[in-house]
Amino acid sequence: MDRINLTASRSITLADIAEQAERAVAMMGQIRSAMLAPTARKTPPIFNLSQLAAQCGIEKGSLSHRLTKGDLPSGQLNTAGSRREFSLLEARTWIREYRKELLRPAGAEAITISIGNFKGGVSKTTTAVTLAQGLSLLGHRVLVIDTDPQGSLTTLFGILPDTEVDENDTILPLAMGTETSIRYAIRSTYWDGIDLVAAAPVLFGAEFALPARQTQEPGFEFWRVLDLGIDDVRDEYDVIIIDTPPSLSYTTINAFMASNGIIMPLPPNALDFASASQFWSLFSDLTTELLTKRGLTKEFDFIHVLLARVDSADAASNIVRQWIGQTYAEKVLPVEIPKTAVTGVTAAEFGTVYDVARYDGSARTFKRARDAYDSFVGHIDGSIRAVWSKQSAAKAAAGQGRAGALNRSTASTSKSGAKR
Repeated sequence: MDRINLTASRSITLADIAEQAERAVAMMGQIRSAMLAPTARKTPPIFNLSQLAAQCGIEKGSLSHRLTKGDLPSGQLNTAGSRREFSLLEARTWIREYRKELLRPAGAEAITISIGNFKGGVSKTTTAVTLAQGLSLLGHRVLVIDTDPQGSLTTLFGILPDTEVDENDTILPLAMGTETSIRYAIRSTYWDGIDLVAAAPVLFGAEFALPARQTQEPGFEFWRVLDLGIDDVRDEYDVIIIDTPPSLSYTTINAFMASNGIIMPLPPNALDFASASQFWSLFSDLTTELLTKRGLTKEFDFIHVLLARVDSADAASNIVRQWIGQTYAEKVLPVEIPKTAVTGVTAAEFGTVYDVARYDGSARTFKRARDAYDSFVGHIDGSIRAVWSKQSAAKAAAGQGRAGALNRSTASTSKSGAKR
């Protein structure tokens, strides 16, 4: 073996690290300038007649006939005058009209969903964004909350966490107790129907603020801060999606405690499977300490495991699929998100499959990826509507109970009066 002569390298100081950080931020600015439009940054998709008809669940001819009534947006002809196009805002107006029976019923409230996993690199953030976009294309109004200090979800919305997000744009004031409602941090995005609460590295402060308040404020329950913080806006959205850090942190616990449901993206490989097992064990231990021992409880309407980044060429993944199926049983969604070139390209451009107006690669590959996400969104939409039905039934039963009590009280009063 050849002998390798090693030379001592120069020590790296904190000043060197600061300089490296500045170079990284400058490079991100250059990358975004190249990838995103200089003014609007990211632009929402445009829909032609066929695409809009498919989103509405009707035939193209039916849509063309409805256009003649003039009661819905008519779009505009493209520059060549060859086809009619609709903006995302216009398309969502059509979609909400044709899917109005499937939207949030009166009296129901926003369904809150956390996307969580103990491990990074499992498509957690991509899952959160595509779910938000997909649900908006079904007519829902969505609020997305980024609780990961890395701000990957914020970046996918075309916002740089390091330079364009400050403390008051994040959930940190909630964690610190200077705000009680999350309304102060909500901002609109380039995508009609989706609002955002951003994240930035400063959000790491929540991991210190929450335990400090727990020790200093009598009766304080750190795990309820986010849950109480979104109460003020539940009636303004149909779905609230929370992207969590790749750890069981104080903010992750807050997200889970605020949620009706949890979605765990899980690639079918052994390391990710082992990490997920640790995640649930730790979560169970924590909830026992925080809730069960205090005589409290928490119920979820659903927990879904999504097979993500599935490599069809990996023979070993078939074995892990069996482990996942045996472990999580009915919680495993009957859909797989494939690991394709499409997801790699869209991620490099700060986008998702729903951002793609025209894919330069294989049309079949793109369709496979898009169909998988459409199926995933469809299953979650079904879970959301099931919870709404349960909410409506509970309120109806409560109303009947109150009416019955009132009738019994009235009858009792009448009998009493008759006796007198």
